[in-house]
Amino acid sequence: MSVSTSVTVIGLGPMGRAMAGAYLDAGYRVTVFNRTASRADELVARGALRAATVEEALAANETVVLSLTDYAAMYALLEPAAPALRGRVLVNLSSDTPERVREGAAWAAKHGACHLTGGVQTPPSGIGSPEGDTFYSGPREVFEACEDDLKVLTGTDYRGEDPGLAALYYQLQMDLFWTALTAWLHTLALADANGISPSQFAPYAARTLGGMDQFLDFYTPRIEAGRHTGEVERISMAVASMDHVVHTTRDSGVDPALPAAVLEAFRRGAAAGYAEDSLTRLFEVFGRGAAA
Repeated sequence: MSVSTSVTVIGLGPMGRAMAGAYLDAGYRVTVFNRTASRADELVARGALRAATVEEALAANETVVLSLTDYAAMYALLEPAAPALRGRVLVNLSSDTPERVREGAAWAAKHGACHLTGGVQTPPSGIGSPEGDTFYSGPREVFEACEDDLKVLTGTDYRGEDPGLAALYYQLQMDLFWTALTAWLHTLALADANGISPSQFAPYAARTLGGMDQFLDFYTPRIEAGRHTGEVERISMAVASMDHVVHTTRDSGVDPALPAAVLEAFRRGAAAGYAEDSLTRLFEVFGRGAAA
């Protein structure tokens, strides 16, 4: 396939290597840089150009994809090369908090670079497929100018001009993902302690998690309307149910910290006077959590 355009990828962990590989597969001229230069060996063998320095990597292309641990890593790597940032478009796919991302975008602008925030919602194995998605935020005209290049990696979901929005949506997804995955692992540990293997319980876990969309569809409009009446379920019921889970966990010799934390959240809702309201009332209780 003939070269259609070019891009620089800085940061060659598993995600960065997958991104550089996707661009190579799409016929791009790809320049790569990583502090540990050997991480580029396979990509160079496939046709990528290895930059000897960060300055060389930045100079090679207008569009520069960053795949770093966090924004502190960006500063550590790019600050010494700041004069080379002028005129570059930094597509920053590194993870961090929305506020740190906003600070990073301002830092890039100070050095004459445009900053586009990305929050990737797929593992490295999903890079190069339109079935995955990445949140983007920042200047709309920059996103639109880069969109064809970004679609080489995944589908795109532009969230708005605020550079922190993509990071916020990403962190929202991570809040849900890690919490749910941890609950599943705790459930498997509890099952295993009672002689039930992960494969034996897997169909039931899949059934429970697979039905969550029905709960989302039912409760979301009620939450937005501020309607937390307990005709379907109540916090008092949740307290009693989770108390049984905690006792079962302790009796089984399994660490009860996770369900105990959930039980404590339920009890907070009841103590606030919402025992007979729906569990969705915790939406408001959590929202006041920083002051609690």
